[in-house]
Amino acid sequence: MVWKPNVVVAAIVERDGKFLLVEEKAEGRFVLNQPAGHLDEGESLVDAVVRETLEETAWHFLPEALLGVYRWPHPTKSMTYLRFAFIGRVLRHEPGRSLDHGIARALWLTPEEIRTERARHRSPQVERCLDDYLAGQRYPLDLLKDLGHIATSSSLQAG
Repeated sequence: MVWKPNVVVAAIVERDGKFLLVEEKAEGRFVLNQPAGHLDEGESLVDAVVRETLEETAWHFLPEALLGVYRWPHPTKSMTYLRFAFIGRVLRHEPGRSLDHGIARALWLTPEEIRTERARHRSPQVERCLDDYLAGQRYPLDLLKDLGHIATSSSLQAG
């Protein structure tokens, strides 16, 4: 069996001193998380975070920077998550849009409210991303290189 991490993306969005989060059902309880989800096959990381944010919050997200890359081994499952967290802003909201299965609601919370709810965070990544954002950590999006559209020499020879 080959081990592979679960690649996920997350959106860190601040507006008027509050951060966009989702309340979702995970492992039998309601938890708080940034809008986040798995990278789909053939999808770029940027496209994934735009899609996941829309699906989970009904907000259209514009990524502007990479906050960081976070490795987190789940303490009770044999799973490791590799999270690419993006900073950006929301452009518009579709209030009538249905949210992803398991998402109870999207909400805006202050850093203090987020920290107060620490026991309900889906993972330690929630507060770590908040802390890194508030500390001013930012990386340009061009740090990420997506070669999905470039044919490799092996694929050209195979075709």
